[in-house]
Amino acid sequence: MKLNNIEDFIREIQMTSLEKAMDRAAFVEQFRIKFLGKKGIINELFEEFKTVPNEQKKEMGQALNRLKAAAQAKIEEFKASVEQMEQQSQTSDLTLPTDYSEVGSRHVLSVVMNEITDIFSRIGFTVAESVEIEDDWHLFSALNFPHDHPARDMQDTFFVEKEEGRQEVALRTHTSSVQVRVMENNKPPIRIIAPGRVFRNEAISARAHCIFHQVEALYVDKKVTFADLKQTLLYFAKEMFGEQTRIRLRPSYFPFTEPSAEMDISCNICGGKGCNICKGTGWLEILGCGMVDPNVLEACGIDSKEYSGFALGMGVERMAMLKYQIRDLRLYFENDLRFLRQFDALV
Repeated sequence: MKLNNIEDFIREIQMTSLEKAMDRAAFVEQFRIKFLGKKGIINELFEEFKTVPNEQKKEMGQALNRLKAAAQAKIEEFKASVEQMEQQSQTSDLTLPTDYSEVGSRHVLSVVMNEITDIFSRIGFTVAESVEIEDDWHLFSALNFPHDHPARDMQDTFFVEKEEGRQEVALRTHTSSVQVRVMENNKPPIRIIAPGRVFRNEAISARAHCIFHQVEALYVDKKVTFADLKQTLLYFAKEMFGEQTRIRLRPSYFPFTEPSAEMDISCNICGGKGCNICKGTGWLEILGCGMVDPNVLEACGIDSKEYSGFALGMGVERMAMLKYQIRDLRLYFENDLRFLRQFDALV
């Protein structure tokens, strides 16, 4: 008999667990027989103890007593655990219906915004975010807005601070302010997408809201042309609405781009044949775009003679309306479960 063998048995007992046992009661009985049965390990060790030299009997005897106490304590622990499990099973009515707790899902706007972001990320655009309360420089002045532009008026903007002689501070009316901050702090090449929430002082209706979401994209580098913009737009439209989608660009005006354009896609409801959604035209307007105005580049510290770029922006609510045929903007913000549950399957 060796003292190390006894210590090994003690460690084995301490580490034994019921967790993986299929039949816990049978496991406990097998454990008892193995260590405390008539032909168990402990009885055999006590028989062998008779042959131990007298000078080792005290140390060996103490070790055997510890082994026996450990086995008895572990068996009592197991029995208490088995009894508790039996009591729980007796108090549980297995015939009761299962409690199917409802699992939440992403809001349709989050799904659409993530989809847009994912499409642009596949062609090298990275996400940029910034604050929702902005100063006049980043909201308007750096973006080439004239001082008499209507967007500066109280009817369109929620001003936080507007005092004579001080720079105005307002809730951002577009995520173009993110583009300004990125251009101020980074050297070209710049290729970013700016998703976020924006605010405008508008009456709430089925077609307008004071809170909505935008996704804007910016690409600045050497020799960027309108052809690059057009190819990016075509790629996005086909990825978002299907391979059969066609696009067209109409001349428009934005203070921060020149030339500027509105982009339409072929109606994905009627296939361009004309319906009540596209008002019989076969086309749906989805975003504005253009080449970044040289004044904007210079205001942000970028040499407009060396670099050029394009920018585009779209409303997420508008994209969701077209993709899922939602007729009323107010539904996005009312938290009506009847509306939200229609999009549970979206990821």
